[in-house]
Amino acid sequence: MTETMIIGGGSGMGFALARVLVAEGEDVTIVGRSADRLATARAELEQAGNGRVQTKRADISREEDVAELFAGDQQVDHVAVTAADATGVYGPTARVSTETARFILDTKLLGAWLVGKHAAGKVTGSLTFTSGINAYRPNGSNTIMAAANGALASLASGLAIEMAPVRVNAISPGWVDTPIWNQLGMDKQAAFAELAQRLPARRIGTPDDIAQAFLAVMRNQFITATVLHIDGGHRLT
Repeated sequence: MTETMIIGGGSGMGFALARVLVAEGEDVTIVGRSADRLATARAELEQAGNGRVQTKRADISREEDVAELFAGDQQVDHVAVTAADATGVYGPTARVSTETARFILDTKLLGAWLVGKHAAGKVTGSLTFTSGINAYRPNGSNTIMAAANGALASLASGLAIEMAPVRVNAISPGWVDTPIWNQLGMDKQAAFAELAQRLPARRIGTPDDIAQAFLAVMRNQFITATVLHIDGGHRLT
């Protein structure tokens, strides 16, 4: 039986991935900072299929939490990291607090590095990070997030060498309808209608689109040190 740990699996893209796996009868462990969100997600997932669902509360910016995730002798087939928090990160660099910038690096980049550090020897199949379109199309209001996402490509390449034959990759979503948009204080549906017209795909992505991308790199045993772009053609516009 395949088991996958999804860090950030309580909502958004991570939850969508968990739902697909559970529906296929696979076991998942979802990890997040909010015990309430994890409990709600677990209840929904247990109705979605026959796979076993476990929850673990952890903040991947804290090394002791990450170390605890992989403590003991138990191994896991795949680890996917989808955790993200964009609170306060968008705006001109001069207006983004240094505290916020450090928080983004701690969670998005160093958190991923900590997972690689402590998952080594415990994950047997693949480790997949979540980057993002702003690494390739910065727009002047997302610079620190673009920097963190861009660095994940290099992190994945380095860990792919260190952790081989475990495969290490990154998924790079474009504009996707996830709860993170609710943190930005905008009319989301109006924004999506406008943004969709700028993409060759003519629509915003869904969490299920990203879940399928995760499955592709998790299951294809010849993909490693790769960034898979799931962005509706955004890099062309």
